[in-house]
Amino acid sequence: MDAAGVEAVWRIESARIVAALTRFTGDFGLAEDAAQEAVAEALVSWPLASPANPAGWLMATARRRAVDAIRRRTTLQDRYALLAADPPVGSAVDEEVDPDRIDDDVLALMFISCHPVLSPEVRVALTLRVVGGLSSAEIARAFLVPVPTVQARITRGKKTIAAAGVPFELPAAGERRERLGGVLSVLYVIFTEGSTATSGDLLLRPEVAYEAIRLARTLAALQPDEPEVHGLLALFELTAARFPARTAPDGSPILLEDQDRRRWDFAAIRRGSAALATASTRGLGPYGLQAAIAAAHASAPSVEATDWDRIVVLYEALGRVAPSPVVELNRAVAVAMASGPAQALAIVDELIASDRLAGSHLVPTVRGELLARLGRRPEARAELELAARLCPNQRERSVLLDKAATLG
Repeated sequence: MDAAGVEAVWRIESARIVAALTRFTGDFGLAEDAAQEAVAEALVSWPLASPANPAGWLMATARRRAVDAIRRRTTLQDRYALLAADPPVGSAVDEEVDPDRIDDDVLALMFISCHPVLSPEVRVALTLRVVGGLSSAEIARAFLVPVPTVQARITRGKKTIAAAGVPFELPAAGERRERLGGVLSVLYVIFTEGSTATSGDLLLRPEVAYEAIRLARTLAALQPDEPEVHGLLALFELTAARFPARTAPDGSPILLEDQDRRRWDFAAIRRGSAALATASTRGLGPYGLQAAIAAAHASAPSVEATDWDRIVVLYEALGRVAPSPVVELNRAVAVAMASGPAQALAIVDELIASDRLAGSHLVPTVRGELLARLGRRPEARAELELAARLCPNQRERSVLLDKAATLG
C-alpha cells in the first residue's frame, strides 16, 4: 500500500483510534502523539507489506507506542502495568478496531477538541488534526499560515486541555447541548474557509469544505436528535453542490447568474434537502435557516426565477434568531432582487452609518453593485475599487476590478 493508501485509511480511522487511545490511557495528548507515530511507521512498512486489517494494525501499533511512552513515565507505573497487559478478548480496545463502529468516543473527541477552554483558532486546528486526521501541513495550506504556527496551536491546545484537567467523557446531556453550538461553529468556520477562501489565489478550497462535510455527517450520525446538526449538514451539502460551477477551468470565479446550473451536484442537493427536512421537524435554528436559503437557490432554474421574496423572509427570520451585520447585508442583496436596488441601498447605508462592518470588502462590494444598478456609475466604480483594495482574496479582487473597469 502506498502513501496515498495510508493517508486514506488514516483519514477514515483517525478519530476512532485517537478516541480509543484517549479513553484507554486517560491522556489526550499522549493518544494523539502515539497515533501519529503509528501513521509514520505505516508509511514505512505498508509499502513493503500491507496489513490484512489496516485499522487494527494502526490501533495495535499506536497502543504499543503509548505503552512505550508510559513506560518512560516513572510516576505512572501502575498505569503502565495495566496497559502492558494483553487486553481481554472483546475489550473496548478490540472493539475500536472495528472499522464500521461509530460510538460516543468519537463524539467525546469532538467535544474535547472544541472545548471552550481553547481559543477559536486552536479549536479549528485541533479538530482538523485529531478528528479530521489532517496533517499540520494540510491545515497550514488550508488556512495559509506557516506549519510551525499550526503545530504551536495544536501543542498549545493539548497542553491547555491537560492543564485544565478536561476528562475524556461526553458532557452531561444539558451541558452537551450548551456546548454543541461551539462544535457546530468550529465546523462552520472550517467549511466557510473551504467554500470561499479568506485570502490567497484560490476561491475554493474544496478539500477543506469536504472535510467539514465529513465531520458534520459523523456528528449527525452521533447526534441524530439535534436539529441544528442536520441544519448545518444541509447547509454544507447545498452550498457545496454549487462548487462544480463556481469556478472556470483557470480557477477564476463564475458569478451565480453566469453559472451553468447543469453542473451543480444534484446528489448533494438531494442529500442537503433530506437533511433540511430532518432539521425542519423540530423548527429551524440559525444553520437550518441558512440551509433553507441555500435550498431556495438550489431549487431555482435561474437567478430570475429564484423565489427572492421567500429568501428575504428567511433572512428576516435569521436576523431575529442570530442577528449580525453580515446577515443584514445578505438581506439587502435579497431585497434588491425582490424589490429593487433603492430599498436595498438604504439598508446598506444604515449598516455603514452604524460602522458595523468597518474594513470589510463586503459592504463596498454590495454598495457598488447597487449603485451600478441605479445608474450611478462613478460612485459604483469608486465603491468597487475600494472593495478590491480591501479584499484579501486575489480571485475575488480580480472580479471586483473587472467590474469597476466596465463602469469606466
